[in-house]
Amino acid sequence: MTFVPDPIDPVTQEIIEGKLAATVDEMGIVMARTSMSPVIYEVLDFACGLLTAEGELVAQMNGITLFTGTFGAQVKALISRYDGDMADGDVLLTNDPYAGGTHACDFAVVKPIFVAKEIVAYAINVAHFLDVGGSVPGSLAPNATSVFQEGLRLPGVKIVRGDVVSSELIHIISENVRLPEIALGDLTAQIATVQVAARRMSELTGKYGSAIVKAAFVNLIAVSEKQSRTAIAALPDGTYHATDVIDGDGVSDGPIEVKVAVTITGDSITADFTGCPPAVAGPINCARGALESACRTIIKALVGPQAPSNEGWFRPLKVVAPAGTIFTAQKPSPTGWYYEGSVHASELVWKALAPLMPSRFSAGSYSSLCVVYVSGKDAHDQPFIHIEPQHGGWGASEDRDGANAVIALTDGDTYNYSVEVIEARYPLLVKRYGFNIQAGSGAGRRRGGFGIVREYEILSQDASAYCSFGRTRTLPWGMNGGHPGSANVLQVVKSKAVDCNEYGRAAHIDLKQGDVLRIVTGGGGGWGDPLEREVQLIEQDLDNGFVTEQAAVEAYEYRRRAE
Repeated sequence: MTFVPDPIDPVTQEIIEGKLAATVDEMGIVMARTSMSPVIYEVLDFACGLLTAEGELVAQMNGITLFTGTFGAQVKALISRYDGDMADGDVLLTNDPYAGGTHACDFAVVKPIFVAKEIVAYAINVAHFLDVGGSVPGSLAPNATSVFQEGLRLPGVKIVRGDVVSSELIHIISENVRLPEIALGDLTAQIATVQVAARRMSELTGKYGSAIVKAAFVNLIAVSEKQSRTAIAALPDGTYHATDVIDGDGVSDGPIEVKVAVTITGDSITADFTGCPPAVAGPINCARGALESACRTIIKALVGPQAPSNEGWFRPLKVVAPAGTIFTAQKPSPTGWYYEGSVHASELVWKALAPLMPSRFSAGSYSSLCVVYVSGKDAHDQPFIHIEPQHGGWGASEDRDGANAVIALTDGDTYNYSVEVIEARYPLLVKRYGFNIQAGSGAGRRRGGFGIVREYEILSQDASAYCSFGRTRTLPWGMNGGHPGSANVLQVVKSKAVDCNEYGRAAHIDLKQGDVLRIVTGGGGGWGDPLEREVQLIEQDLDNGFVTEQAAVEAYEYRRRAE
């Protein structure tokens, strides 16, 4: 992006940046209030942003972390497809994982914003759709071996032309998804958000002029790039390596070894994934757009975790990876559970850099979103699909214990459902929600955070579930002598049974009324020698019921002091 020489004073710059932030936040509010899927309005599984005419991010609401780096790739793919063929009043739609996207369930709605017949910006909204067709309800078959099993793909179409919604595309979507009313309601909400952005940008350019607004874009990105480079330059040059293991792909249970080499040279940083395995048979692959985004997430945590995101923060980053790997999958490799693969790319970079930033980067976390899909028919014989990401334990850092029950790296500012919403909307009864104390977390001078246990009793006559959990065998890693964390697992207790069945990546689980789904997420890894943990902290955990006295003895050689 070339520098626009129009002068702009600092006060105007600040006002414009504030307007950009307010616009993307307003887009988010509109989306949450007008969408129809609980996964959007309760979980907040969406994100909104504004980009330059060249497709560079200038503002993004807090939302799904992994969308941070896909906005630009998706918009640039659409610019390439429709170069010279976009008009005022057009709105584009894509859900193509191989053109900067993630998986078919994530619909990206993009509006070119015109001023005086010139595109000055793009507005984007990416949201997870509850179902887009495919072989299973919810569209994410854990054992899919082809993208064609994962639902309807619309790789760059005009959903709106001249402010008129395409009835043909609406008909195609409604005939290819299991819950068309909900899907079309969410799509309408997305279109509304980008139209709001267009109005706000029109107000901004009307007040300051297009040239000043574009100059503000350039300044904003340039300042962030400078700050990013300064932060990287303060770190020691060198190459830092990390390895990890992915526990199966949904088709095979075998371990999948992945690695990265992160090189810091001056004020630039390179993440090299050369040597990672080819795309696997199952759907935990991610495409290049998701890989780039996974790396950007960690770089942002490194150089400016509190600052708003824009393209400048990521200019010092280069991602190297051959085509066709598990992190750069190509058509027709399945990518439905891409977040289970891409989180390992994030954690590889995180793990490599953790020794350089021990106060900011923690030991390993539970990683997996531990998503379970539950579907069936309710008491009114109407179909339902319940999807919910789960929170878990994060690793300890050098100075503090790990966070308890926090969402995984990929999902950012998302939530799980309130108990009341689940029980009001679905034939499910939440029987338990609490910390996973039994499995514990990684011991250390600073211990890992605790995962959760969440139980759902099935109230409908018949239902089914499927899941794809990572870190079921390869535990969250400890640092500097800290112990590893604990595993994720799905347990199913059949009605009136005592024992339970355990699952990691399961394509189909039959359920009957009275069966209980128990989601157990792992605790994070510890940091430092457990024998150096202060007695008062051990006793605080004992008083809180986080550890038993026997566990404290085994992990920390604790002996209760005489009263």
